[in-house]
Amino acid sequence: MCSQGCNQTLISAFYTDICKTAVRVIRLSAMFKFLSLLLFIGLNFQSHAAAPESDRILGKWLSSDKKLMVEVYKEKDQFKAKIIWFNDDPSKPMDEWRDKHNPDPALRSRRILGLEILRGLRYNWDTHTWEGGKIYDAQHGKEWDAAGFIDKDGTMKVKGYWHFKLFGRTMAFKRV
Repeated sequence: MCSQGCNQTLISAFYTDICKTAVRVIRLSAMFKFLSLLLFIGLNFQSHAAAPESDRILGKWLSSDKKLMVEVYKEKDQFKAKIIWFNDDPSKPMDEWRDKHNPDPALRSRRILGLEILRGLRYNWDTHTWEGGKIYDAQHGKEWDAAGFIDKDGTMKVKGYWHFKLFGRTMAFKRV
């Protein structure tokens, strides 16, 4: 049989084990919370940082001659662009310019400002380009096939062409 000193030793050892276990549980809980926080931050960062490569074209772009600004946007799986600013003739306000060269007389009263000039572009994952679109030239009332890409300097280049890319005109834009 054990004396009272022995019981106190057993009780002390029992409380020591309970305290050590409690400390381990608290440490594991704190570590779990910390790892959960890191995982949450990592997933949140990844979801914002990993925008699809195809969306690099989205945003506002100023032409290299600084006379035209367009906004490229996405509608479903197609990329489009509209005119948000231009500077053809400072003596005439932008909102007075109309699509007067349009081959369709019903569309000649459309405003140039806000006009959708690019439509139907789709991203080609193999070539890292946007293809298969149509671009409208309001100065001449003509619509052309269109393709585009962003070069290593971050310049967006959009080509309007007729059937073959070899024959066409390329415009360069810098992101605003």
